[in-house]
Amino acid sequence: MSAPRRVVITGIGAVTPIGLGVEGLWQGLQRRESAVRCITRFDASMFKSRIAGEVDDFWPADHMEERRSRRLDRFSQFSVAATRMALADACLDPAREDSDRVGAMMGTALGGVAHGEAQYRNFLQAGPRGVDPALALTVFAGAASCNIAIEFGFTGPNSTNGMSCASGAIAIGEGFRSITRGEADVMVAGGAEAPLAPLCFGAFAIIRAMSTRNEDPARASRPFDEGRDGFVMAEGAAVLVLEERERALARGAPVYAEVCGFGLTNDAYHMTAPRPDGRQAARAIRNALTEARVQPHEVGYVNAHGSSTPLNDSTETASVKQVFGEHAYRLAFSGTKGYYGHALGASGAIEAAICALASRRGWLPPTINLDSPDPACDLAHVTGSGRDLSPEYLLSNSFGFGGINAALLFRRG
Repeated sequence: MSAPRRVVITGIGAVTPIGLGVEGLWQGLQRRESAVRCITRFDASMFKSRIAGEVDDFWPADHMEERRSRRLDRFSQFSVAATRMALADACLDPAREDSDRVGAMMGTALGGVAHGEAQYRNFLQAGPRGVDPALALTVFAGAASCNIAIEFGFTGPNSTNGMSCASGAIAIGEGFRSITRGEADVMVAGGAEAPLAPLCFGAFAIIRAMSTRNEDPARASRPFDEGRDGFVMAEGAAVLVLEERERALARGAPVYAEVCGFGLTNDAYHMTAPRPDGRQAARAIRNALTEARVQPHEVGYVNAHGSSTPLNDSTETASVKQVFGEHAYRLAFSGTKGYYGHALGASGAIEAAICALASRRGWLPPTINLDSPDPACDLAHVTGSGRDLSPEYLLSNSFGFGGINAALLFRRG
C-alpha cells in the first residue's frame, strides 16, 4: 500500500483591509494596528454599529482584464485576484499545467448577495432594464470557484461551500483532501467575502451581533478582552495554492507549511449561539489531530477563531482546554481579527494564510486590543510585539453560524 499523499502550501494570495498580497498581509500584521474604521461604503447612520474592515487599495484592473472585471461583482473580483496572486507566489503557470489535475475550492457566507442588493435598488428605480444582465451569474456562491476555473482554465474538482464563517477553512480542508485522495495534484483553495452593503450589514446589526464601539473603531475588535461587545464585519479574500508535496519539491517550489489535518463537526444546537460546553468544537480539533497522527502536546500555536463576541471567545477557550488539558496554558495563542475584523467566509482562509506565513517566517502575530483579558479566556495569549517562534505544528480554528466547527492543522514546512 502506498504512503498517503502529502499536501503543502506553495502560494498565498490575499486581499485584506491590512494589505494586499503576501507582503502586504505580512507587513500589515507587523504594524500591529487595526484597519477597522467608520464605514465609507454606504450610509450606516441607521444602524447602531457603523464600523467595518474595508479594503481600500483594491483595483480590479490590476488583477484581470478590465472588460472581464466589469462582468464580475466585488466578491468574484476578490476571488480571481487572490488566486492570481497565489499562483504568482507559487511560481505556477496555469498554461503549463494539466488542467484536469488542478481544481478550485472556495468558501463564502454571502457570495454575491451584496451585488444583488444593489441591483434590486436599480430595479426599483429603473425597472428590469436597470439591472445588470449578469445578475443571475453573480449572486450564486459558486461564482467564486467557477470564475477562478474560467479565468485560469482549471477543469479539476470545483466547488464553493456556503458554510458561514467556517467556509474558507472548509474549502482548504476539502482541497487538501482532493489531493490526498488523488483527485488532483494542485488545488487553489480559500474564501472570499464582500458583504458591505446596507441589507447584508443590517441583517447582522438587527441580531445585535456586532460591536457598537463607533467612537473608537480601531479598538472595537478585541478578541478575548473583557470589554468585547461583538464582532466587526469586514470584507476580503485569501487563496492558498495546495500542492502534492513530492511534486512541489521536484519543481523547487517555495513551501510555507504542510496541511496535515482537517476536522469538521456541527454543534446541532443553535443557529447563532455556540454549544455552551464546546464539546463539538473540541471534537473538530481532535479530529484534525487524529488525521495528522499528532498528539496535543506537539502543537505549539493556535490561531483562534476569536470573533470578539462574548459567547464565542469563552466557548472556544473552553474547547481548547478540553483538547489540550494543561498544555493549553503552554500554547502560544492569538486571535488576529483585531487587525482586520471578521470577513465572514473569508476569515478562515485569511487565518490559514497567517498560520502558513508565521510558520515560514518564525513570528507569531499578537492579539491586539487585548487590554483586560476575560478571566474565562485565560490562555497564554500572544500580545505586545508578537513572538519570535516557529512551532512544528500550528492549529487554526474557524467556527460559524449554524454550529459549524472547522479546524486545520499545519506542520512547519
